[in-house]
Amino acid sequence: MLKKGDKAPDFRLSDSNGTEIKLSDFAGYTVVVYFYPKDNTSGCTAEAKDFTALAKEFKKKNAVIIGISADSAASHKKFEEKHELKVLLLSDPDKEVIQRYGVWQKKKLYGKESMGIVRTTFVIDGSGMIADVFEKVKVAGHAQKVLETVCSL
Repeated sequence: MLKKGDKAPDFRLSDSNGTEIKLSDFAGYTVVVYFYPKDNTSGCTAEAKDFTALAKEFKKKNAVIIGISADSAASHKKFEEKHELKVLLLSDPDKEVIQRYGVWQKKKLYGKESMGIVRTTFVIDGSGMIADVFEKVKVAGHAQKVLETVCSL
């Protein structure tokens, strides 16, 4: 897993419209990259809605919010429309970026182990360095904590 002080690896992924987006497109901005397991599940929906509710506050701080999962661009499109989301959702079906950021890990659910995305958020400063990492995120209050971190940069 990447840590505070590391250079954030650039990536190139498709958004919900199939447009290719690169991290480097946002040089000079603070970028919040949050990795989440699956579109339209309760925790992931709550997290996306919480970030959406605070989107204007993040924008005032020159910050961009990007959610990444292994879901398809079409799935992201439906997710955005259904919940009126105002965050940029990127599709990583090959899990290349997910693995590069170290969030593809062994998880345990009801005593059963499997590999999956561990909910993690990276705050990347305008120079492309990781300013903070939130690991094994609990959704309630998370977006507000991330906003506080962005405000402190």
